[in-house]
Amino acid sequence: MSAVQSLIQAHRKGERSGLYSVCCSNEQVLLAAMQVARRYHTPLLIEATSNQVDQFGGYTGMTPAQFRAYVEGLADAHGFPRERLILGGDHLGPNAWQKQPAELAMQNARALIHAYASAGFHKIHLDCSMSCADDPSPLPDAIVAARSAELARIAEAAARDAGLPAPVYVIGTEVPIPGGESSLGSGVAVTTPEAAATTLEIHRRTFDVPDLADAWQRVIAMVVQPGVDFDHSSVQHYDPAKAKALSSFLETQPRIVFEAHSTDYQSEASLHALVRDHFAILKVGPAATFAFREAVFALSRIEDELIPQDQRSRLIDVLDEAMRANPKYWQGHYSGDEPSLRLLRAYALSDRCRYYWGDARVAAAVQLLIDNLRRHAPPATLISQYLPEQVAEVLAGRLSVDPLALVQHKIGLRLAEYARACASNEA
Repeated sequence: MSAVQSLIQAHRKGERSGLYSVCCSNEQVLLAAMQVARRYHTPLLIEATSNQVDQFGGYTGMTPAQFRAYVEGLADAHGFPRERLILGGDHLGPNAWQKQPAELAMQNARALIHAYASAGFHKIHLDCSMSCADDPSPLPDAIVAARSAELARIAEAAARDAGLPAPVYVIGTEVPIPGGESSLGSGVAVTTPEAAATTLEIHRRTFDVPDLADAWQRVIAMVVQPGVDFDHSSVQHYDPAKAKALSSFLETQPRIVFEAHSTDYQSEASLHALVRDHFAILKVGPAATFAFREAVFALSRIEDELIPQDQRSRLIDVLDEAMRANPKYWQGHYSGDEPSLRLLRAYALSDRCRYYWGDARVAAAVQLLIDNLRRHAPPATLISQYLPEQVAEVLAGRLSVDPLALVQHKIGLRLAEYARACASNEA
């Protein structure tokens, strides 16, 4: 039994334990996550999404094997034990190729799942819920389940051939838009127990064949909508009363828990309530990179106070210039006049600027910012002005004024809310 299965089993036995998933490739976020996992004695589940990492490189430029090497390299360099790491793949299916005919999209999805499973990604979200170019819309549950079973079969063989432990699986079709909604409007609805039951039963029947029976026993979770989401400027917070029927349905099912996407920006109290109500796997991504962005913007303001103008990184301007030069990752999401767009590009909760930290110009500006503030260490008064959550730790001698230490601490405050919610074992 893997660490993931043990946690899920403990939850189903009545412990208020859960598992938080850091869906991110940002180095500072991952280092902060390692610090948090060490502090709270939790495993660290790091997930890559199908558009972020794939057999062609995704938007990060990394294949699954390269992503694993990258994460393990960070862990080794910073003394985080590899045995505490769990790698997961999110939205694995034809998502990135859904504008293609179904057969071509599924060919790519087969190669994708093989690449993830053979690289040692243990937790696999089978997501075939999207319609491809020649599919009906919405896609019938039977087709979703059949495609998911096909991908599970490939994952089973790939892990076995690589001599790796058998994967665990997450199923489910009610997946929020990655990165948040463009507008919450009247809000998102909680998945009904009837819809959850239908999804579960159709997948169970589809997996009820000799070569997938064992894999079905390793389906640990189902993605549902607990009524939480966010858009560019607002958050729909968890309402336990509205999710009561769905939570009660889970108690009638053996073994599995719910996986909740888009839990970014929920209050810590809501995170605890979600775990209590069997949404025991909590995803976080944009909220972590939002904290990273807040931290480096704050450092940029400190830099303005300390460094002559012609020597500054101009980080905030350089980031916006890169986003305007390559609008691919935000143009279809943000709308309005130019002043409104500039604010959205920088400050929206959907945090589309997270796609640009790897841009060569932006990365160079970040490095110059770090170098400047290492040569000219900021006084506590400036840290108090721009990073008030960090100054007390600095004054107490528990936190360095090194710029990356400040960044990681700020990110860690957000991630620690998830760790505490998932580590809780209240009766």
